[in-house]
Amino acid sequence: MAEPDVAVIGGGLVGSAIAWGLAGAGKRVALLDEGDIAFRASRGNFALVWVQSKGLGMPEYARWTRASSDAWAGFARELREETGIDVAHQRPGGFSLALSEDELERRDTTLKRLHNQSDLPYEIVHRARLLKMLPDIGPEVVGGAYCPLDGHANSPRLLRALHTALKQRGVSYLPEHSVDAIEHRGGVFVVKSGTRTIETPRIVLTAGNGNRKLGEMVGLDVPVRPQRGQIVITEKAAPFLNYPVVTIRQTDEGGVMMGDSLEEAGFDDRVGLGVVGTIAERAVRMFPLLGSLNVVRTWAALRVMTQDGFPIYEESKSHPGAFVATCHSGVTLAAAHAKLLAPLIAGGGLSDDFTAFSAKRFHVPPAA
Repeated sequence: MAEPDVAVIGGGLVGSAIAWGLAGAGKRVALLDEGDIAFRASRGNFALVWVQSKGLGMPEYARWTRASSDAWAGFARELREETGIDVAHQRPGGFSLALSEDELERRDTTLKRLHNQSDLPYEIVHRARLLKMLPDIGPEVVGGAYCPLDGHANSPRLLRALHTALKQRGVSYLPEHSVDAIEHRGGVFVVKSGTRTIETPRIVLTAGNGNRKLGEMVGLDVPVRPQRGQIVITEKAAPFLNYPVVTIRQTDEGGVMMGDSLEEAGFDDRVGLGVVGTIAERAVRMFPLLGSLNVVRTWAALRVMTQDGFPIYEESKSHPGAFVATCHSGVTLAAAHAKLLAPLIAGGGLSDDFTAFSAKRFHVPPAA
């Protein structure tokens, strides 16, 4: 193939969305994917397109998340028109449910702070009204926080649609291509993968937790760590959940996903029955009918986390043309990565709006 204008390193949801956007901007793109040996965050995504809990302490992230949620309908429509694949995006609004008045009050306090910071639309819905919206809630549910900007999608279908579209857009997809080294010679990046060498004027690091090591090769500090999350899937059931809940959602195919664990387990993606049991027990308290459904799958995957939980988007100062994009919300931010971030990279660089996302924020000395 001809040498690409941009090499995207990492073929999960983040890399695929950016590669799709770059190709749409007229760039020749190579997408290097480590393969199934990778600790893929994409395989464990809960598939929410979520706004209500994002950005407390970083208003730029709250705005970025909202911009992506707003762009998602058009993004999904474009993918469907291009590939014939419906990624089942819906935006009915979403809930965080509370099993006690204290829980509900804490949630309200957090969302008030988010509203004051970034004008987040939300409301607290108490039990009597909540029963009209979610009639199958259990007796312990006292209420919930509702945000009209929240929704969900089918994440495996999203990844398939992106890769189908990448092929149609002429992107060179290179599976089983882990990157051994990146060198910078005279304004050109030399990417070495096994016996293969790719030369390109721009690269985008989208390899999740692998970005820490790759970033060092191009003068980028990418302080990410793995955080394990576990997911439980039930058999298909008749539709009952018309709104996604932050820890429970019914897919377009009928199965119910449950998951809310945040575990500091390093690079360990094993399933733990204790955690799975805790997830299921709380879900059944929220929706008792789940207790009658069979569990058909469980799995664990590793999120890509920074110390403050916010993304890193940055261009290397020492190696101009090298970008990093890393986050733990690959589905929520897919539309923003494809429709907003990729065109900026294609055009030559990030705007000042991305300054807050630089990893330099981790090196600011604390106030005396």
